[in-house]
Amino acid sequence: MASPAHDPLLEVEDLQIELVTQRGVVRAVDGVSFTVGHGETVTLIGESGSGKSTTAMGVLRLLPEGLAVLSGAARIGGEDVVADPDAARRARGRTVSLIPQDPMTALSPVHTVGRQLGDALRLRHPGLSRAEARERGTDLMDQVRISKPETRWKAYPHQFSGGMLQRILIAVALAAEPQLLVADEPTSALDATVQAGVLDLLLDLQERTGIGMLMITHDLGVARLVSDRIHVMQEGRFVESGPAEQIVERPEHAYTRRLLAAVPGLGPWDEDGLADDNTPLGAAR
Repeated sequence: MASPAHDPLLEVEDLQIELVTQRGVVRAVDGVSFTVGHGETVTLIGESGSGKSTTAMGVLRLLPEGLAVLSGAARIGGEDVVADPDAARRARGRTVSLIPQDPMTALSPVHTVGRQLGDALRLRHPGLSRAEARERGTDLMDQVRISKPETRWKAYPHQFSGGMLQRILIAVALAAEPQLLVADEPTSALDATVQAGVLDLLLDLQERTGIGMLMITHDLGVARLVSDRIHVMQEGRFVESGPAEQIVERPEHAYTRRLLAAVPGLGPWDEDGLADDNTPLGAAR
């Protein structure tokens, strides 16, 4: 049964994840709690190894069985996937979809993008014919701003740029008609211009469909643009949480301030356009 609109799409309480490694058991996530509601974006941010992606993969039950031990609660659409791993399998590809991190490796290189998008559509709607899947698929490609989708249906992933592949992955995620999107570093492999286009697309889709988003990123610039709330993660724990504007403009924790300080900035503008020796640029020396 679908949860009422006022209930959280995702509700995580005291989630702990321990990973079995060759060096012993490591607690990668240590008691985090958060929610994601309809139409809002919640971001987990932190440096590599902080536990943010492990949290997302744990919530989706995509960590290796037998090598990850979960405790606490993580409810998707009201069903606790920690207590019942089958609940996660029922939710994936229906209630929740994943936008994976690397568009260059997430798609099969030996199948056309149309084949892969059509398979995602038929997983959600098993009765679709090939023609119906193609019609819906090209419409999804159009929604994610792939130009001339009819002619690109039979193209292979290597014929697309990184930004276009990321849009294809978003289309594949939307094929499930999810209420919740989990976006794991969806722009980390893209240049700044393409990154802005993908983020704009996600925000536009959210405005039109009302989906909730759990965003995983190490980039505070991305978090500032898309987030309603931000949780700053360090060594498996949340060290600071709050509205996006508060976290970015008035950080309280030293780790958050260091993350902000690591964001590149432009230097002072050289109004005179002079070289160090005061010789006009381009003049003979």
